[in-house]
Amino acid sequence: MTNRVNVLGVGISVLNLRTALAAIAGAVGARRKGYICVTGVHGVMEAQDDAALKKILNDAFLCTPDGMPMVWAGKLAGHRDMRRVYGPDLMLDICAWSETSGCKHFFYGGADGVAELLAQKLKAKFPKLAVVGCYTPPFRALTADEEAQLQAQVRAARPDILWVGLSTPKQEKFMAEFLPKLDATLMIGVGAAFDFHSGRVKQAPRWMQRSGLEWFYRLCSEPRRLAKRYCRNNPLFLLKFLAQLTGLKKYTLP
Repeated sequence: MTNRVNVLGVGISVLNLRTALAAIAGAVGARRKGYICVTGVHGVMEAQDDAALKKILNDAFLCTPDGMPMVWAGKLAGHRDMRRVYGPDLMLDICAWSETSGCKHFFYGGADGVAELLAQKLKAKFPKLAVVGCYTPPFRALTADEEAQLQAQVRAARPDILWVGLSTPKQEKFMAEFLPKLDATLMIGVGAAFDFHSGRVKQAPRWMQRSGLEWFYRLCSEPRRLAKRYCRNNPLFLLKFLAQLTGLKKYTLP
């Protein structure tokens, strides 16, 4: 377990892409089961009103600093080597490592056909990548028959990493529930990475990602879907984090 920074009661792992990959490689090699939450302001703010989600984030094998505010919080706490561990970048680094490690991958999530398209695009980029399955879930809870089908498919494939491309908090709750049910070593929730790497949605320019402005790019791209999330969560996060920094409000980690 890595060190964690307390951000409004959510423990964000002190990581950069290199150390995150090393931790993941170690878990895959040891077949240590766990799930990884790629967490930014949205996840932290969702957890403020959802105790179950907060527990899921804090129980994760890794809770990576997906957004720049998480990185800034880490640096304020003295962790100078902490960097953004962005879901789409983490996916590419793990796929590159997998070409020589033999790590096997399964893709769960996305709209119809997205998981398969993602697998095709990644295989084109990483020819030696071992993709052992894809599954597109319905936009509702799985029925008992669908759950049994998924379990059988994953049992036959035995992936080292099962990538989950759902929205927060749906993907985090899915991983916490299904980790003990599925024959996979690690589950990693990467949300929009499925859409980005399949080519369905364009990513923000790198300079906007590095400066903490990716949210603004995504808001402009999908205003109806994301306006409520960003226009409410971002100012409220800033107020709550300032209260934590100044000691006006105490947040504890388990």
